[in-house]
Amino acid sequence: MTTPASGGMREGQTFGGGSRLTHYVNFVKLPHTVFALPFALVGAVLASYVAPVTPASVGWIVLAFTCARFAAMAFNRIVDRELDAANPRTATREIPSGKLGLREAVASVIVAGALFVFAAWRLNPLCAALSPVALAWVLWYSYTKRFTRWAHLVLGLGLAIAPVGGYLAITGEWSEPSWMLLALALAVTTWVGGFDIFYALQDADFDRAQGLHSIPVAFGERGALRIARALHVITVLALAAVGTVVPAGGLYATGVLVAAGILAYEHSLVKPGDLTRIDAAFFTMNGVISIAFFVFVLLERLLGDARPFLRVAG
Repeated sequence: MTTPASGGMREGQTFGGGSRLTHYVNFVKLPHTVFALPFALVGAVLASYVAPVTPASVGWIVLAFTCARFAAMAFNRIVDRELDAANPRTATREIPSGKLGLREAVASVIVAGALFVFAAWRLNPLCAALSPVALAWVLWYSYTKRFTRWAHLVLGLGLAIAPVGGYLAITGEWSEPSWMLLALALAVTTWVGGFDIFYALQDADFDRAQGLHSIPVAFGERGALRIARALHVITVLALAAVGTVVPAGGLYATGVLVAAGILAYEHSLVKPGDLTRIDAAFFTMNGVISIAFFVFVLLERLLGDARPFLRVAG
């Protein structure tokens, strides 16, 4: 997906073609949805130990997450359009290249944000009440690299809304014990923060020249990779802690071990002075982690607990 296109080299994880649909898919990097959507569903699966899940609730969860992510990514492209135009790696993105107009992009954010709030309203009153806060957070992230090196964790916390929201969508109330959802959010925050540090390594020189902030700018490649490694250790520990609360068994524990193994392999792909495998570390491995962990959590629920997981009606 990185072969030359007219006007230069396409950014990684983009699709060729000139259709409007292709432009929108690339505009918000739609394939990256696989990073955190499975964690939203993990939250729903964990909630099913407390309350029944219905096909409708799963549908609204998927719609809410997809719309929130669309709004956040599109807003980021709007806010960063001048920076993207100046950066050779991102100059072919949809707004700088003229494939999408600014007004059209703004309209898409408004529509996606409204659909997110509507989906949250359809789930339950708590999700409806929290939806504007969640939306404000994921939009605010786009400004943070202008004043803090810790923008990676702001992004991580934004995606950590996914599993918490998935849980609240099913139960309508906070977890018991209360720290379980906090641990789950911490796992996703540190996981996303760590792999976003990998992604930011590509633009360290550009960000430094533009006065932008990031972990790679502040600590260099070696320091940034050490911080990413520490964050991913926290990810594994937090996921393990969640497993001590829910009725989890061997399958859940295997899922944690598989996630730890994939994270270790991910770190072996990126070394100081060698960023040639960033795409594999950032996209492929993180997609595998989220999907694999969700599958193990779901199998644990289906095979390890006698209560029905999915309530078809009612």
